[in-house]
Amino acid sequence: MAEPSKPQPTLELVAARAGVSRATVSRVVNGSTKVKAEVVEQVNRAIAELKYVPNRAARSLANGRTNSIALVIPENAAKFFADPYFATVIQGAAVYLADTEFTLTLLIATEADPAKTARYLRGGNVDGALILSHHSDDRSYVELAGSLPMVFGGRPMSNESGELHVVDVDNVAAAATATRTILESGRRRLATIAGPQNMGAGQDRLRGWREELDAAGLETDLIEYGDFTPPGGEAAMSALLERGEPMDGIFIASAQMAFGALKVLHERGIRVPQDMSVTTVDNDSYAQSATPPLTTIAQPAERQGATMARLLVELIGGGEVPERTIIATELIKRASH
Repeated sequence: MAEPSKPQPTLELVAARAGVSRATVSRVVNGSTKVKAEVVEQVNRAIAELKYVPNRAARSLANGRTNSIALVIPENAAKFFADPYFATVIQGAAVYLADTEFTLTLLIATEADPAKTARYLRGGNVDGALILSHHSDDRSYVELAGSLPMVFGGRPMSNESGELHVVDVDNVAAAATATRTILESGRRRLATIAGPQNMGAGQDRLRGWREELDAAGLETDLIEYGDFTPPGGEAAMSALLERGEPMDGIFIASAQMAFGALKVLHERGIRVPQDMSVTTVDNDSYAQSATPPLTTIAQPAERQGATMARLLVELIGGGEVPERTIIATELIKRASH
């Protein structure tokens, strides 16, 4: 006669074996960080002894969750794959989420149909979203923030929905520090290549440059705009030089644009830093491999990604998180100024 099958272990059995409540076992199984280490060890020992296997599908149905988080980047694929910033932020988010129940889904929201991504997010496919590289015309994501837990990497341009959660660096202060570094070397005829003005980082870095010049009692209209890419920096640098106005220093709003600008300066026989002092933002491969290597403001992109993921998980769990989290930057001095 066959032996009767043993009942499958339950949360209640695990709780009884560990000497804790069912709720505590549930918190441990779901990866909560609010349980004491010794209690986690007790629960995990009971789980191992009873060979308890969490029914994740059942849990998802019960709590209405997908255990999936979207990371949305509203850029075309070519720009996404060319920009090391995105990869570093993604790495930070992925490393943090590896120790949770959540998986990360990458969505490159092309310019052709941004509404398609918004429909996907509204469709209950994910529990929350991380939004990176937000533009002023991507309002659908801001509007979604009222109905889906979201954390933005960088200041959104609009705030129709009220409360938004943002993880960013102080771009105004970063640009001001980079500009002040040029002024401290004795330069007084400063220009800038600003970023796109439909992005918070583009606006804020231009503002920081202006404020630092105002504080020094200097006036200039030597401003051109780029798109945070090397070709954009080349075009803007060429346009500045074609004005024929004297300049001896330039703050460029991203290392990629600065990389392109250096190419133009080299072709025109303008020496850096002897003839032109150059500073920028981003301590990425472009800043480090440029000739000469670029003095820059380093923003910790990996930490930004991890912080965004952590705050989003807390939001999904019903926790309260700050609306604005600012990550410290660092001035890295090299040979370009």
